[in-house]
Amino acid sequence: MAELGKALLALGILLAVLGGTLLLASSLGLPLGRLPGDFAWKGKHVRIYIPLGTSILVSIVLTVLLYLLSRMRR
Repeated sequence: MAELGKALLALGILLAVLGGTLLLASSLGLPLGRLPGDFAWKGKHVRIYIPLGTSILVSIVLTVLLYLLSRMRR
């Protein structure tokens, strides 16, 4: 049970750091959420937003970071 608690705590810290990074990126004017490949459709009563380009970029960055962290732990 203690390991689950540690994992949840680590996940919470990671999410807080990620949220702070996104806030910092938006205050610096980086176009996260407005990248090529991000689709937005606005109808009369409906608004649909699919951040495909941003999702791919975040996935690549997280993959590289997790790969580097796993290499450092060996």
